[in-house]
Order: sequence, then structure tokens, then C-alpha cells
Amino acid sequence: MRQLARIVSESYEDVPVARLEGEVDMTNATSLGERLRALLTNRSVALIVDLGPTTYLDSSGITLLFSLSAELRLRQQRLHLVVPDGSPLARVIAITGLDRAVPTHPTLERALKAAA
Repeated sequence: MRQLARIVSESYEDVPVARLEGEVDMTNATSLGERLRALLTNRSVALIVDLGPTTYLDSSGITLLFSLSAELRLRQQRLHLVVPDGSPLARVIAITGLDRAVPTHPTLERALKAAA
């Protein structure tokens, strides 16, 4: 069985950054959500999810991001998304209203600046 998606993570001070590479669908959204949550500490002010290398995002992936955003708000943390200009995911994110619920940025640098 091939791996649909993987998370490459790094941290910038108290902001973990997760680059989601590959496809996110109903078969892996739950496990990806668990791995994203595990990146957070009580010191984290935000979580940045970079969707630049993400090639597919179905409704379970969108639901995961909405849920994660709501959970972080309750913890007084914030979710930020990196959605590069011209990304094939930009349309689905706009149609679902995710871009109105979660701050989206065209670059990691802008997301880091907003999260600080």
C-alpha cells in the first residue's frame, strides 16, 4: 500500500510548520489530523499548514482543517494555511469558505509573519 500523504515538519520558535505532501482524503485525514495535533505544545501560538505540495484535498481534508481551526481557537492558538498563488487547491478552499474561516497566505514567510 502506498502512502498518500506525508507531513514534513519544522519549527520557527513557538510556531510549528507542517508541509503536507501528497493527497489528503478519507483514508488518511484522521491520521494526518492526529499527527498535526501532535506538533502543538502549550507554548505554540499557532500552527501553519503548508498546502503548497498538497496535490489533492477532498471533503474529509477540508473538514479536518475546519475542525483543527476550531480546536486551536479554543486553546487560544491559531491555524494558518499556506496556499500558493495558482495552487489547484485554491478553488476548493474558496468554494468551501475555508479561506474565510482560516487565514490563508501565499507564502510561508507571510504566514510566519502573521502568526507571530
